[in-house]
Amino acid sequence: MAHPRAAAGLSTPREAVREAVEPSPAPIHRPAAETMPTTPFEAWMAAARLAPLLGLTAAREDDPSLRQAEVLDRSLHYSMSRVTSGLSPMALAETYFDWLVHLSLSPGKQFQLWQKGLRKSTRLANHLAHCMAIFGHSAEPCICPLPQDKRFSAPDWHQWPFNVIHQSFLLQQQWWHNATTGIRGVSPEHERALEFGSRQLLDVFAPSNFLPTNPEILKRTQAEAGQNLVRGFWNFVEDWERTANGRPPVGTEQFKIGEHIAATPGKVVFRNRLMELIQYAPLTNDVRPEPILIVPAWIMKYYILDLSAKNSLVRYLLDQGFTVFMISWKNPGIDERDLGMEDYHTLGPMAALDAIGRIVPDRQVHGVGYCLGGTLLASSAAAMARDDDDRFKTLSFLAAQTDFTQAGELTLFMSESQVAFLEDIMWEQGYLQGSQMAGAFQILRSNDLIWSRVIRNYFMGERQPVTDMMAWNADATRMPYKMHSEYLRKMFLGNDLAEGRFELGNRPLALSDIRAPIFAVGTETDHVAPWPSVYKFNLIMDTEVTFLLTNSGHNAGIVSEPGHPGRHFRIACKVEKDRYIDPDTWIRQT
Repeated sequence: MAHPRAAAGLSTPREAVREAVEPSPAPIHRPAAETMPTTPFEAWMAAARLAPLLGLTAAREDDPSLRQAEVLDRSLHYSMSRVTSGLSPMALAETYFDWLVHLSLSPGKQFQLWQKGLRKSTRLANHLAHCMAIFGHSAEPCICPLPQDKRFSAPDWHQWPFNVIHQSFLLQQQWWHNATTGIRGVSPEHERALEFGSRQLLDVFAPSNFLPTNPEILKRTQAEAGQNLVRGFWNFVEDWERTANGRPPVGTEQFKIGEHIAATPGKVVFRNRLMELIQYAPLTNDVRPEPILIVPAWIMKYYILDLSAKNSLVRYLLDQGFTVFMISWKNPGIDERDLGMEDYHTLGPMAALDAIGRIVPDRQVHGVGYCLGGTLLASSAAAMARDDDDRFKTLSFLAAQTDFTQAGELTLFMSESQVAFLEDIMWEQGYLQGSQMAGAFQILRSNDLIWSRVIRNYFMGERQPVTDMMAWNADATRMPYKMHSEYLRKMFLGNDLAEGRFELGNRPLALSDIRAPIFAVGTETDHVAPWPSVYKFNLIMDTEVTFLLTNSGHNAGIVSEPGHPGRHFRIACKVEKDRYIDPDTWIRQT
């Protein structure tokens, strides 16, 4: 059976024999990257030409000045985003001035910070004196880094003078945490955003990031007579050249889609303007009666769940006798700008269920949703429960959220100012680029995803071996304007889905209507869908919920084959009559 490859613009990987499919829609034009405006004036002119086609509110058509003002403002914000990596400077300024004004009128807090600074200086001076007294040998530290901070764990950091250098940095980091928190009157959202921002800014100047203050780099440079820096320079040049020309990172080319990754044989059995539906046949003689429908996130390519043969969820399910159907979302362009959450519902899970019903009639389906695909699956399942549609037998959610009140540090980017700024970026180009989203995710874990790579690639002169997941991660996708705007406003800002205000089919839906048993998976170090947020399935749903918590993060914790070294998990089931247990109690008892 041939493996599918998507038609132009689709996220399925290889060309395949198209069987039992609907007629292909007309090809959709996508603008080349070089046609995008590059200056504010070009952006304004392009937006002015597009304005009549973009349906700027009809009520304003009688006042051209209002329409032109909106075009100018949006175009300016789009141009600014190229410098700010998609972050709203207005939101940053609002956060900073909220903190600054309240701190300037809080003399008690200022005095407390002065005292703390004096005490930390005394601690550092005592540590310095102790180090000098023992002739620079390792001394007991006066402050320890946070458990997740591994930058200063090497023995060289505890030798003179690097012990004093990194202790000074950690004390300064702690002082700034005190300075940006605990100020009466500052909004909690601004306090969290400012504390996070100050931590990220300090990390830029961490002693581990510079050659003269990093003993590990100095030791390597001395041992190799500087050849590591020569290799690092050429690594930097190569990475810069690939980025400038829109090429994928070094090493990813060795993973051929359809050969090394996404290689499980399947066929496309249905497609529409938004997705293709892939069917995978079971590899056993005995076939289980109910098929599985997997709904991946459209923020990522579908084959995250079909990587190498050793860690492919699809291949594992086929070996268990299941027939598997997988949605492969289209990578949208400017012509898909007006596709919203309603379209993803009707053209996604609902269209897939209809197609499965024609192929495997009179069978219930096991639904599986990953990340954003899980949010959509829960929405569709609630709408189906509202309409007495019982085609789902069970529902499984992998690192998926339905309540966004505890969505982690990602919510720091989700103020009204930031969402409006993102809308202006998407309004100009019709979608949000994958690279524009990737920057925010990297900032959340800058030590792991940015600075550690800079040190390894450019100072140590090493190249980390590329894995199948790294190759997948380099295959970026886009998000259409309307859908992403609705998602940010109705999910992140409004929390409409969890609170019963979200509408599909012009009627609100309630997650508590779902009666199919639920299996939900959270991961301990997930920075996209924190496990306490995923755990809220136990609070929201009025049905049997089995919750599993595993270690690792958003992707690696989910793509974790049986027998994976270093993995552990906790699991417990809550039936409808059981009382709710909060996350802290659950983790102690389970």
